[in-house]
Amino acid sequence: MRTHASIGLGVPEILLPKAGTDLHKWAVIACDQYTSEPEYWDKVAAIVGDAPSTLHVTYPEVFLSEPNPEARIARIRSTTKRYLDEGLFQETTGFVYLERKLGEHVRRGLMACLDLEQYDFSKGSTSPIRATEGTILERIPPRVKIREGAAIELPHIMVLIDDPNDTVLGPLRKLANAPLYDVELMLGSGHVTGRLVDDAALEAGVVRAIEALAGPEEFARKCGVPADTPVLLYAMGDGNHSLATAKTIWETAKKNGAPLDSRLRWALVEIVNLHDPSLVFEPIHRVLFDVKRDLVAAAREAFGGRCNVVPVASFDDLRAAVDEQSGTPHKVGLVTAAGCSVLELAEPSTNLPVGTLQVFLDAYMKADGAREIDYVHGADAVTTLGQKPGNAGLYLPAMKKEDLFRTVVLDGALPRKTFSMGEAYEKRFYLEARRLA
Repeated sequence: MRTHASIGLGVPEILLPKAGTDLHKWAVIACDQYTSEPEYWDKVAAIVGDAPSTLHVTYPEVFLSEPNPEARIARIRSTTKRYLDEGLFQETTGFVYLERKLGEHVRRGLMACLDLEQYDFSKGSTSPIRATEGTILERIPPRVKIREGAAIELPHIMVLIDDPNDTVLGPLRKLANAPLYDVELMLGSGHVTGRLVDDAALEAGVVRAIEALAGPEEFARKCGVPADTPVLLYAMGDGNHSLATAKTIWETAKKNGAPLDSRLRWALVEIVNLHDPSLVFEPIHRVLFDVKRDLVAAAREAFGGRCNVVPVASFDDLRAAVDEQSGTPHKVGLVTAAGCSVLELAEPSTNLPVGTLQVFLDAYMKADGAREIDYVHGADAVTTLGQKPGNAGLYLPAMKKEDLFRTVVLDGALPRKTFSMGEAYEKRFYLEARRLA
């Protein structure tokens, strides 16, 4: 594999099903989607049947609680071996430029390998590849069990670069060679086309453009941070726990004597520009169920004189106050059976309102302030659930995606469930694979 150590980038050897394979059945959405909707996966199974499909070689998380997960893992291993033994795949070396059509929008990405030696998901990391949200360590061992010893990897990992001038992916739009794949994705998830970057000049241009993004001066200028700040070159968008799993397996293999040029050192990902117009950051709100301790009183106790509670006449007024805020104090909307109000939190310790709120909520829940906390999408969920007696809905503003890199640099990994990049149907599909052994 051709590698560029200074930017942790590798030109991948990608496996795709050979001609004649039905790619509509082969490509299946990321395993961490529709986890509460088994009926979605029933529809997928009905479409796929016995045809070659990533459904048969990945582990949808909707099934993680089944009584005998080892049996499914064994089936995944045996099916993968059969696909390899039967010559299902053909291997191609090179970056793959892809366009994912989603309604009126097109999301552009680049399939490439990233060096796990340059990734650190621990809190306070300053590595070039970083998690954007807190990594839940308990989620890694089950994933290790699935991936460890696997012959291939099928990624749903999306990594973001901060490239406002579109220097990395922009030049690839001129590619006019025959597509490697051109697939209508199942169940309304749009269309994806992938083209091999087979022009040496274009490949070199990708490398030079990323090298420029990695320059400390350019990075410091964009983020408004001191010139000696460690560069955040690749920020996790989706699939952080999958990349953390790959990292965990690589570290174990290295301790057991694996060579530094092992395939396990690298992970196949899709690189997407943060500034792609199709990428929309949507807020994730909070709902507390069966509140046991007065939330406003707890906030006033936690923040002291820095907490001001402003009653508002309607949810529309609440939303306007929260959505239109800038700077400090941080404003969070509160919906209960008693009505709506806005919590104004002065002199916050974090860069984002969600960070300020989550630190408080973690302590509040630890002190048994409510029976349960849930993370919900959409204003309707906040109002519908929050106004039920005994509950409380907390409405948060959308994070400006332009603030992502600066916030991760200043605050470290963001609180869990800070933002969502689009709806479930827009997430990556398993399609491209890479040999691990």
